[in-house]
Amino acid sequence: MLKTRIITALVLLAILIPTLFLGNPILFAVVISAFFAAAIWECQRLFKKPLPIPMSVVWTAFFAYILFHLRDFSTVLLFALCVAFWVLRLLPLLYKGLPKDFGYSNGILSTLYGIVVFGCFVAIAVLYQRSALFLLSVMAIVWIADIGAYFAGKAFGKRKLAPTISPGKSWEGAIGGAIAVVVLTAASTVVPALQDTFATQLMQAKGVPVFVVVMLLISAASVVGDLFESMLKRRAGMKDSSQLLPGHGGVLDRVDALIPVLPLVALICAYLNITH
Repeated sequence: MLKTRIITALVLLAILIPTLFLGNPILFAVVISAFFAAAIWECQRLFKKPLPIPMSVVWTAFFAYILFHLRDFSTVLLFALCVAFWVLRLLPLLYKGLPKDFGYSNGILSTLYGIVVFGCFVAIAVLYQRSALFLLSVMAIVWIADIGAYFAGKAFGKRKLAPTISPGKSWEGAIGGAIAVVVLTAASTVVPALQDTFATQLMQAKGVPVFVVVMLLISAASVVGDLFESMLKRRAGMKDSSQLLPGHGGVLDRVDALIPVLPLVALICAYLNITH
C-alpha cells in the first residue's frame, strides 16, 4: 500500500507541478476540469444518484465553460452562496444527521453539495489567477491544520469531536491544528520568499487581530469539510469516495477539507480587498 501511495503521489506531482507553474491556461483548464469531473462523479455516487456519468458530463461542461468566462461570471456571488449553504444547511447536518439516501431531501442536498464542490473548483481558478504560490499558500493552511490536528490528537486527544462520524478526531486535535495554523502562518509572513502568499497579504492588509480570526475560521472550516464528506461516505457505506487515486482513495477524499475553505478565502479576498 505504501508503494502504491508513493507512486500515485509522484504521478500527481508530475501532472500538477507543470499545470501550476508553466502558466499555460489551456493545460490548467484541461487538468482542473478533469479533476472536477472526477470529484462531481464521486458526488453522484455518494448520493446514489441515477446516471452518475451523464450528470457528471453536464456539470463538467458547465464548469469548463465558466473557466473560460470567469470575467463575465459573478464569482463573488457564487462564493457567498457556497458559504451560506455551509453555514445554513450543511453545517447543521453534522449535528442533525443526513436524510435518507433517496427522496426529495436527498436530491436537494446532493444539488447543494454539488454546488459547493463546483464553487471550490471555481475558487481554485480564481485564486490561481493571482499566482500559483497564492493558491498553494491557501491549500497549505488546510494541510497544516490537518497535520497539526493529527499530531495533537495523538499526543493529547481525549474528547471525541464527532464519534459517530469520524471516531479518530478529537477536540484537542482540532484545537492543536488551529494553533499550528496560526503560529506557522504568522511565522511565514516574515519570510521574504513568501511575501506573495495569502497569509502575508492578509497580515499586511488587516493586521494581527483579523489575521488570527481568519486563520481560526479557515481551520474550523477545513474540519467541517472533512467531517461532512466522512458522513456522506458513512451513509453510503463507502470507505473512500472512489478508487481513482490508488492508495489515496478518490479526488473528494483529497479535497474534502478544501471544499468549504477555498470559496471562503476567495470571498474574504474580495470582501477585505486583499490584492496580490
